Amino acid sequence: MPDSSLDELVLLRHGIAVARVEGRDAADRPLTQRGRRRTQAVMEALVAGGLRMDRLVTSPYVRALETAQIALQAGLAPVLDSDDRLCPGGLVAALLDDHSGSIALVGHEPDLGLLACDLLRLPPGSLRIRKAGLVQLRSRPGGWSLEALLRPGLLQGTRGI
Repeated sequence: MPDSSLDELVLLRHGIAVARVEGRDAADRPLTQRGRRRTQAVMEALVAGGLRMDRLVTSPYVRALETAQIALQAGLAPVLDSDDRLCPGGLVAALLDDHSGSIALVGHEPDLGLLACDLLRLPPGSLRIRKAGLVQLRSRPGGWSLEALLRPGLLQGTRGI
């Protein structure tokens, strides 16, 4: 389990992306229009609720990068970086040692959910992050605490987005 100087960590899954072709994943799959609208609504709700981070770090995959750019434009954080360790199957936990303060990691499942489970000392698979959903964790003496596990529908002003 990483020992970092992070105070707060938000794990944000990318929004709804175009379908896989022949069941294969592709780095260049963009968000759908619905995915953009939902992600925008979620980011606006988070920022309106007072969530601010020092930095966003995203997977370079198009769907994650577009999600992070929407979060940046909504004011979730003033800085956006890309890191290959957030690609599917990457070493996401290694990122934590590189940062301090508060960061939001924008990436993919199951990697983000597995990281949350590891930090919270839960069995792998206990948490699952929906598309455009998030987990918010806070560093406490002795480990991490779960502050929020939010699905997009809880943050959107209207259903069906």
